[in-house]
Amino acid sequence: QVQLVESGGGLVQAGGSLRLSCAASGFTFGTHTMGWFRQAPGKEREFVAAQGWLGSTYYADSVKGRFTISRDNSRNTMYLQMDSLKPEDTAVYYCAADRALVVATSVSAYDYWGQGTQVTVSS
Repeated sequence: QVQLVESGGGLVQAGGSLRLSCAASGFTFGTHTMGWFRQAPGKEREFVAAQGWLGSTYYADSVKGRFTISRDNSRNTMYLQMDSLKPEDTAVYYCAADRALVVATSVSAYDYWGQGTQVTVSS
C-alpha cells in the first residue's frame, strides 16, 4: 500500500536549519508531483513547496529564499531543506503526493499524505 513517512523534524533555535525527508513507497514516485504542507495549531493546513516530476519547483511566498525542495527518484525520497528558520515556521510538516501532471498548491489536489513531523522553532 501507499506509504509516505516523514522524518527530520525537531526543535531548533530561530536562524537555524533542519532537513526533512519523506520516504515514499507503494506508488510510482518518479511520475508524481510531491509537495510539502504544514499545519500550525489552530490554523488550516497550508502549502509550503512542491516539485513536479520533471523537476519544476514552487514555493509559498513565506518560505521563498529560505526553503529548498528536492527529490531523489532513485531513492523514492523527497527533501525539504529549511534554513533561516523563524518561530512562525513552527508546525507539523506533511509530505504529499499528487498523480496529476500539473503541480498544484491546494491541499485537496493531493492524493496521498504522510503522518507528519513536528518542527518547533524557538525564539
